[in-house]
Order: sequence, then structure tokens, then C-alpha cells
Amino acid sequence: MAGPQRIVCLTEEPTETLYALGEQDRIVGISGFTVRPSIARREKPKVSAFTSAKIEKIMALQPDFAVGFSDIQADIAAELIRRGVEVWISNHRSVEGILEYIVRLGSLVDAHDRALAYAAELRQGLEEIEASAAKFPIRPKVYFEEWDDPLISGIQWVAELVRVAGGDDILPDLAACSLAKDRIMADGSRVIAAKPDIIIGSWCGKKFRPDHVSSREGWSTIPAVVHGELHEIKSVNILQPGPAALTDGVRELHAIFAAWSERQSTLPPASHQAL
Repeated sequence: MAGPQRIVCLTEEPTETLYALGEQDRIVGISGFTVRPSIARREKPKVSAFTSAKIEKIMALQPDFAVGFSDIQADIAAELIRRGVEVWISNHRSVEGILEYIVRLGSLVDAHDRALAYAAELRQGLEEIEASAAKFPIRPKVYFEEWDDPLISGIQWVAELVRVAGGDDILPDLAACSLAKDRIMADGSRVIAAKPDIIIGSWCGKKFRPDHVSSREGWSTIPAVVHGELHEIKSVNILQPGPAALTDGVRELHAIFAAWSERQSTLPPASHQAL
């Protein structure tokens, strides 16, 4: 078996990817936030959060490789490097970046061909969803909320998946910002002005509260609020830059948009203009 033999996954997406490639035996430690696949939580020691890690526990596992995500994990990476561990911190933020990440990780564990096939399978699934969405008579305007206090809109891969699934993200300029702090909105004025047809909440680490959204000042006139189109997608299914977002996450988006589009198609044209 070529490549690293004892891998610590500092975030969730490398764990899901390695299991999908049949390379889970290489994993010796995982993020405490990992839920996909569920068997990983039963099989593997939990050694990290997103912004912190149990360095001594990691070192006791004698890793020869650690995989993480984002500049936010720079301090964890630096400490492991000082301890002699080889570390790869990916920083991909797009759908294409996720697919390329899967192939790179597969290559690192001597599973390049399987990774290519898996990425192709995921890409085909996205293309099928996009083809289905192209048949929608009407596309909804969509506001995706990553956090509620302060208001943070969705990251780039989420905005891209919204489009694939048949919707139009109302804040594409913010989606292009890779850091959450750059997607913070001082208030909800841009959302109110954009009049989204659907609001998707994915509050990382806590349950989405539609009642809290609808009670915000000025939000009662937003079509999504007027018509009760406030939906939750669990953050584990869409806010991790790995397979989950390209499978369950985008399918959930598509199902929500398809149902909305079907309802709109039964309304008279004047009703569409009123929305």
C-alpha cells in the first residue's frame, strides 16, 4: 500500500472522501464534528475541532500525514509541522475545487483511478440535476444564510450549487468572498431589497429557526417569508467542501426549488408578477 499509512483528518471532508474511496484503514484520527459516514465516529478517535486540536493525542497516534482545510487551521498545521508531521491544508472554495480536491487526495493515497472515477460520478450527478433544473418554468431567487448573528451569506460552492439546483443566488458578490468575515452583512437591507422567493438556513452548529428569520425588522414583506418558503439544510450536508455538498446538499436544494417551481406553474401570470 503506497502513500501515507496513518492519516489524521482534521476536518470532515477528507474522512468522507477516504471512506468513499475504500481507504478508511489509513485513517487513525478524525474531527470531532465528523458525522459522515456514521461508522467513522464509531471506528476512529476524535482528535480535533475546526479551530483547535488535541496535539498530544494526535502525536500519540503516530501519524505520517494530516489533512485539513482552510487558513483557519494554520496554527494547528504549524504545530504539527513543528512536531515532524507532514500536513496538507487545502483551501478550495468552489464546486470545481471540491472535485479537484477529491482527485488530489486520491492520488496521495495511491487511489488516483478510483478518485477520478468517483469525481466523474459526482460531476455526472451535478449535470443531471442541472439538466432537470433547466426544465423549471420559473427559477426562484434564493437567499442562503450561513449564520444568523451576525448575518453571514453563503460561500462560493453553495452559491454555485444553488445555481446548479435551479435557483439564482441573490448575493453573488458576497459568495465570491472566501472568508466568512467578508460575507457579514451589517443588516438585512440587501436581502429585503432583493425579495428572495426562498430562504435557506444552514446555521453551522445550531438549528435553523424560521420564526427568528420572519420576525426580523422589515423581513415580513419578503416573498419567502410571506409564503412560508423558509427551509433548513443541515450544515453537515452542504457547508463542508467535500462529497456531501455535491450529493445530499445539492439534491436537497433541487427538491426545494422543484417544489416551489411546480407551485408557481399552477398560478396565473398576474400572481407571478405579484411575487
